Amino acid sequence: MELLSSPCTGAMLMHNNSYNGVMQLIDFQTEPSRYRHWRIECDGDLAYLIMDVDPAGGLSDGYELKLNSYDLGVDIELNDAVQRLRFEHPEVHCVVIKSGKDNVFCAGANIRYLGKATHQQKVNFCKFTNETRLAIEDASENSKQIYVCAINGNAAGGGYELALAADHIMLVDDRRSAVALPETPLLAVLPGTGGLTRVTDKRKVRRDRADVFCSIEEGIRGAKAVEWRLVDEVVANSKWNDTVAARAKEIATRSDRPKDAKGITLTPLERKIKTDRVSYTYVEAEIDRARSLATLTVRGPSQAAPHSVEAGHALGAAFWPLTVARELEDVILHLRANEAGIGVVLLRTDGDSEAVLAHDDFLATANGDWLMREIRLYLKRVLKRIDVTPKSFIALIEPGSCFAGTLAELAFAADRSLMLIGTREGDNRRPAAITLGPANFGSYPMGNGLTRLQTRLLGEPEALKAAEGRIGVAIEAEEAAELGLVTLVYEDFDWDDELRVMLEERTSFSPDAMTGMEANLRFAGPETMETKIFGRLTAWQNWIFQRPNAIGDEGALKLYGSGVKPVFGRERV
Repeated sequence: MELLSSPCTGAMLMHNNSYNGVMQLIDFQTEPSRYRHWRIECDGDLAYLIMDVDPAGGLSDGYELKLNSYDLGVDIELNDAVQRLRFEHPEVHCVVIKSGKDNVFCAGANIRYLGKATHQQKVNFCKFTNETRLAIEDASENSKQIYVCAINGNAAGGGYELALAADHIMLVDDRRSAVALPETPLLAVLPGTGGLTRVTDKRKVRRDRADVFCSIEEGIRGAKAVEWRLVDEVVANSKWNDTVAARAKEIATRSDRPKDAKGITLTPLERKIKTDRVSYTYVEAEIDRARSLATLTVRGPSQAAPHSVEAGHALGAAFWPLTVARELEDVILHLRANEAGIGVVLLRTDGDSEAVLAHDDFLATANGDWLMREIRLYLKRVLKRIDVTPKSFIALIEPGSCFAGTLAELAFAADRSLMLIGTREGDNRRPAAITLGPANFGSYPMGNGLTRLQTRLLGEPEALKAAEGRIGVAIEAEEAAELGLVTLVYEDFDWDDELRVMLEERTSFSPDAMTGMEANLRFAGPETMETKIFGRLTAWQNWIFQRPNAIGDEGALKLYGSGVKPVFGRERV
């Protein structure tokens, strides 16, 4: 596999004629020296995250990123910047998102890019941007690296949705700058990055006012934007820079991040990509396209847990929980973006359960340390990426596996889990077991605000309590089934046949129906802003993106900018 820097973007594109029959793969790894669209400028406890999109820096040819509009490549850089600010700059307490261009903040997702994108690319793009905005909110809420958005110009569509992720929104009062969600009147689609939900659920904008706001092209500016709670304050142009700096300084005082800590460098991942395999230090994915199947194996720690917080810091990006989080995230994004035909992912683990639990215990004991907190929050976000990935996940718990503590969350994230009873003939490894740890009971909540075990056992509170009473115990198959921790258990002589039949059945179903079924079943319990974004908004946008009113030859997305009025079918569905 040859890795090349793209001439179009700071994100890397992987070129390999043999890989999956395509020339170009989307890569989600980048770093600041290769950014083309963002800059990070640190000033003591403040950082300025500056959006200055290179018009010629699109992920592919055929469109310009005018007016700070963005495509997936721009958001890959943003995701990387948000992550690096958390890990590499612990001294930063407040981050100000601003534009590097005069009189324009961000025109939102690039319409030409969306018009050229396949349906799968559109949906994956919206999903990734949603996850990035949620990471910004998570940084403000849980890392206390609080985000402010300073809008100097028009913030339209995805540009305003970016602002909505911040804790505090400032708008310059220059009689031109406005905020807007014009997707419905202009493009016959919805704001794809949580705008509708955040306006009502986060900003608490009145429903009738939100209806007006989302139906007009020109947006709302000045004092009215404050009155409607679309922004938090408007500032005169003459006082703009001083007021933004003063507000950021004030907000920075709310943070509990250390003032003089030294960050760690997120070094490049060690990754090899071949035609049918993606491998890292602790994670490996084997691709079987003929069967629409991938086998994803996560290996446990190869070294003992650190003896002190200082030792953990010294390991930096090589610390097992951080490495495995980064590798697992990268391979999940790779499968989403580059392996759409893979419908089923088998989840396997390999290693020592006690070593996994020892690392969990270390993270819990050292949770007051900023870095250990960041690592646990990162693991939470990676597991959430699995929750919203449109693949069927099947966990296989076998002898030698280490579904323990944090890695047990993979089994609970799976749509089904199969466990082998006892051992295989001739195998001297310990019997298949699943080991619960304190991390399974609060460290990694899902988007619904519940743990995966709470979600799984929603109607069985006694089972949840019984499971908590077995923390630290290697639970073998029959007890695991009794506790509700696994779906099915099989003897060794039945294992291969039962697995084969299940996989053949699963891959015979409609991929569309499976995606819809899984997305509905995974988030039992309360509805939150996050579940609305991924469950309600994404489902509707997925449907609208295929409707002729948006993408037909006479649809709004196709004709945007041509001067030709779109023709809509008038049937309500």
